[in-house]
Amino acid sequence: MATVGLKLVTLALKDSETGKILTGENGLSENGLLPVTTKMWGTKTANITNIQAAGTIQYGNNEAVFVSTPKGAPQVALDFNNLPFETTQKLVGRVKDPATGAWIESGKRPSVALLIESQSIDRLHRVFYGFGNGTLTQASANNGTDTNADTMATDALTYQALSTPEFNGEPLAMYSDASADFDEGKMMEQVFAGYKATTQVTPQHK
Repeated sequence: MATVGLKLVTLALKDSETGKILTGENGLSENGLLPVTTKMWGTKTANITNIQAAGTIQYGNNEAVFVSTPKGAPQVALDFNNLPFETTQKLVGRVKDPATGAWIESGKRPSVALLIESQSIDRLHRVFYGFGNGTLTQASANNGTDTNADTMATDALTYQALSTPEFNGEPLAMYSDASADFDEGKMMEQVFAGYKATTQVTPQHK
């Protein structure tokens, strides 16, 4: 299915031991989910690569007889316009120094669940890319002087997807309301293990 646009990106931190999303002060909101809404100026790009790896043709009797298929290693190049500062630090594994308020590298990357929503090209259907487990990395922050226009340094992060138990060990699950069996609630519970729906999602950090 062809898709158009980037409708919404939703993030959640996960407990590395239980595999469940973290909520409240330990998470990104009261119920754990952080939809990157237009209040945060939204998300510019969520470019997914390495979804499937090309197979290697094997030969026998002078003929191509089968293809050995390695697993894909999906990555997502994310560019957020204006994530909350403390949220970004938590997502990439920095820890707050209570004495100074500084966020310092911990040497560990927390587990992050990610859901990307796009639309079918006729905009009649929703299409989702679900990643139940992975890590985010902030490789650079390019700051430049303003001229007669603002020079923005947006939040560019790279997501590396990992094996997810809820996806039978695979890193990616695809969903669409074009599928007869699609259930949004079950999708949310599968991507964000331990998720419980609430009426309000309030980010813990500005």
